[in-house]
Order: sequence, then C-alpha cells, then structure tokens
Amino acid sequence: VQLVESGGGLVQPGGSLRLSCAASGFTFSSSAMSWARQAPGKGLEWVSGIYASGTIYYVDSVKGRFTISRDNAKSTANLHLQMNSLKPEDTAVYYCKATETLGRKTYDYWGQGTQVTVGT
Repeated sequence: VQLVESGGGLVQPGGSLRLSCAASGFTFSSSAMSWARQAPGKGLEWVSGIYASGTIYYVDSVKGRFTISRDNAKSTANLHLQMNSLKPEDTAVYYCKATETLGRKTYDYWGQGTQVTVGT
C-alpha cells in the first residue's frame, strides 16, 4: 500500500493550495478517504472525508474554504484537497488516510504527510 501526498508549500494568508494523494496497493474506489492535519505542538485533527458513496464531511473550521474530491480511475487513483482562503491556523502537516474494509476487518493506511505553511 502506498499513499503519497504532494502539493504542500508556503503560501500567503488568503492564498490557495491543492494537495494530492496518489494511492496504490489497495481498492481505492471502495475505500473511505480522508485528510487529517497536525499543527506544531498539537494533536492530529481530522479535516475532511469522502466515502466511496461520495458523501463528504468537513470539520467546521474549513467549511466553505476546502473542497475534497477523489478520482477513482484505476490508472490515476487520487485524493485531492483544494484549500482556498488559507489562514495561518491552517499551518500543519497534512496526511492522507485510507480506510479499507475487507470482510469483517478494517484497515487504515496513512501517507507520510506534506507540510503546509501559511504566512508571509
């Protein structure tokens, strides 16, 4: 299983970034996908999730600013997070997570993270 995030970087407040997570090694199309983040000195915070059905959820602090999407094509299984109107408090390492259910067991897979820094 591989989850490889990309798209992080330094952006000014009010700016935008688009994170991507390239997925392989598991059944992406039937897995729940999500983004979580960890700010400096803080715990892990769930940000957004998208189920195989297409149902989407966001934490209140990013609603209206972030948009999650997924591309289920076998050759380009990707998860995206479009982040607009970024704020300094969005600064964190962003992680991609997959949750795959096989029979009665559930497996969680994580990427290595990508740094997002919002500042001048």
